[in-house]
Amino acid sequence: MAAESARKFEALEAQATALLDVFKRAGYEQVAPSIIQPADVFLDQIGEQVRSRTYVFTDLAGDELCLRPDLTVPVSRLYLERHPDADTPARYCYNGPAFRFQPDRNNQAHPREFRQAGIESFGAKDKESADVETVLLAVEAVRSARLKDFRLRFGDIALFYAFIDALALPDRWRLKLRHYFWRPQAFHALLSQLARSERPDAEGPVAALAGTLDRDDPEKSEELVACHFDDKGLPLAGNRTLSEITARLLDLLGDLRAEPLRKEIATVIDYFLAVSAAPEEAVERVTMIAKGACIDVAPALQALVRRFERLEQGGIDLGKSTFATEFGRSFEYYSGLVFQIEVGGEGDASQIAGGGRYDGLLAHIGAPREVPAIGAAIHTERLLAAVERGA
Repeated sequence: MAAESARKFEALEAQATALLDVFKRAGYEQVAPSIIQPADVFLDQIGEQVRSRTYVFTDLAGDELCLRPDLTVPVSRLYLERHPDADTPARYCYNGPAFRFQPDRNNQAHPREFRQAGIESFGAKDKESADVETVLLAVEAVRSARLKDFRLRFGDIALFYAFIDALALPDRWRLKLRHYFWRPQAFHALLSQLARSERPDAEGPVAALAGTLDRDDPEKSEELVACHFDDKGLPLAGNRTLSEITARLLDLLGDLRAEPLRKEIATVIDYFLAVSAAPEEAVERVTMIAKGACIDVAPALQALVRRFERLEQGGIDLGKSTFATEFGRSFEYYSGLVFQIEVGGEGDASQIAGGGRYDGLLAHIGAPREVPAIGAAIHTERLLAAVERGA
């Protein structure tokens, strides 16, 4: 990894000071969460795309740890250390390094060590106001760093969930599609299979083994799997335990026995996920799709429209923004509005900042209940590069 020049270091420090000044003036307390984090917390919550690129290691005490691949989870853990009952609103800001493996080591837009400056808000009861504040504050911050020409991209996980839940789907496929939303290629492959009345992985010895198990008796099923492995002289696969292998087989059995998905339902989902337009047009198209499918997603749409109205009142030019129903960012803990600040360029190099709502995350990492939470992070090296290009 190339050493950082003194000039770039000074420029990044000056930029970080400007960003943090914006956040602190808005009432966010600056914090510095630990760089080294417990690996299981991250690997369970961040999603497959980032999980596979996280630096994981075992220390001399045998604890599995990781270098933080983002700062949202570390700041969330810090909040719970201070407020174990998760009953106190708090707002934090930060600036520091994060780490992710990058296959292309020479791509400067994808460094393995990079900086994030951002904000996290916990426990705000007025979710709508918190969402609007977060977007406006992220925009104000990048403008304070002299970024001039950028656009906003929005998505809404809650709208996707409302749409899927309103359709006449077998519960099995509803849960699967919600799970695969974060991986568009796998999502559309599954949807295509279901539209053809095919079952995923329905053929072969694995499906045959799954067919011998009993979903109502996991212990008996695990014994059957153990006997199968012994009879065939097979070792356990990778690092998976016998219980984990059995659970996957029982999940496959559930797929094999689930009701088929009607082709017209798959077509409606495809139409919904193809929506990508300026927010006003996108809302109109989703409304028409829902009406054609005879489903009601009005509450989720109205909540989204209210946020857009308030963002426009706050100075956001929605005519230059995009709302895409398939846009969800790469972290699987998001649960509501998501957004991204982009500049001209290709791929991740154009993604300067982003964030969203993640109400379920804190309950998964130890809070006694779900906690309203939203945040945003700025990739400061990309921001600096964009400003230097004159964006």
